[in-house]
Amino acid sequence: MSYIRDISLAPSGNDKIEWVRRNMPLLRNIQKQFEKDQPFKGLKIGLSIHLEAKTAYLCRVLASGGAEMHITGSNPLSTQDDVAAALADGGLNVYAFHGADAKLYDECIEMVVKAEPDIVIDDGGDILNMMHNKYPEIEKKVIGGGEETTTGIIRLKAMERDGELKFPMFDVNDANCKHLFDNRYGTGQSVFDGINGTTNLIVAGKHVVVAGYGWCGRGTAMRAKGLGAKVIITEVDPVKAIEAVMDGFEVMPMKDAAKIGDVFVTTTGCNQVITEDHFYTMKDGVLLSNAGHFNVEVDVARLEEIAVESRQMKPNIMGYKLSNGNWLYVLGEGRLVNLAAGNGHPAEIMDMSFAIQALCARYVADHRGKLPVKLMPVPEEIDNQVAHMKLESMGISIDVLTPEQEKYLSSWQI
Repeated sequence: MSYIRDISLAPSGNDKIEWVRRNMPLLRNIQKQFEKDQPFKGLKIGLSIHLEAKTAYLCRVLASGGAEMHITGSNPLSTQDDVAAALADGGLNVYAFHGADAKLYDECIEMVVKAEPDIVIDDGGDILNMMHNKYPEIEKKVIGGGEETTTGIIRLKAMERDGELKFPMFDVNDANCKHLFDNRYGTGQSVFDGINGTTNLIVAGKHVVVAGYGWCGRGTAMRAKGLGAKVIITEVDPVKAIEAVMDGFEVMPMKDAAKIGDVFVTTTGCNQVITEDHFYTMKDGVLLSNAGHFNVEVDVARLEEIAVESRQMKPNIMGYKLSNGNWLYVLGEGRLVNLAAGNGHPAEIMDMSFAIQALCARYVADHRGKLPVKLMPVPEEIDNQVAHMKLESMGISIDVLTPEQEKYLSSWQI
């Protein structure tokens, strides 16, 4: 059973999925192994990740391992209706609509939860949150899962701290082969794919303000600099602020950056990063965008309230005129600009992240009933396996420690 916009869109979605499949060699190899071993036979997997082609191929890989898939998107604007149709046409259970309002979005999450999944693969914690708050009896049946993004990990850490986490979860976001590449190189490139493709404006010579200097912020700042921007970083973490300074960027509070910036990209995972006070000090024509998971970093709701005029300038650009006469332009409704206004991370990058998700799901299945109820790091052997697979796919080989070197590195005696 599926709940989607239009099954006739499936051919277009299949073309997209086939294109990314050709460019995701790690998942292709994992799929072959899953088809042989059937690690998920008899299990249901509930998945909520941005529902575009790369995610769709992950779903097919998991299904090839015997899983009964129940799928929704983790952001209304990143869902692609043709991709959802392709999965549904292939027999998977999909509940997702591009542009869904809050009620419909929650309804789709709820359909995944009501399917009673054994394994949860989440991006932002929406499945787990609804399950915990509304369906605790279903929550008890889950054997484990993995969380894809920083915001979801923040939620999970809070749940664990409060004694509310009820099943094992792997911190996929903080695996080396995820955050070092996905968050940095994936976000860095795809943010400007989204901004540039939507606005058709130049980056070079502009002041680009990046809020937050975590891995997503580092990647965004790096790409902005590469495009010729003058980059300003805002931070609350003193260590990350020092790092940004030593990486060659200006660092200042948002109240000061708001007066200078031409393009703003929030990457913090927090709320109220750009607020009413900042709006009134901004220059006419600034671009406001977000690369954090939820649309709470730029206070778009308040901007709508204080605007004396608003109108859509072109697809994915909403203009708001303030009482001082300045126009501020919000991209992708303040949702993830790289997905709401673009196609997300490059396929080769998501190949690594989704390889970790797939292998962690298998680890959960293989160790059901044996894992502690806590937020756990991805096993080192999975991280290293993905790294070796990636190098092999690139035709790159590396050195191997000799027994003498291993002994030297493991001994305190020299």
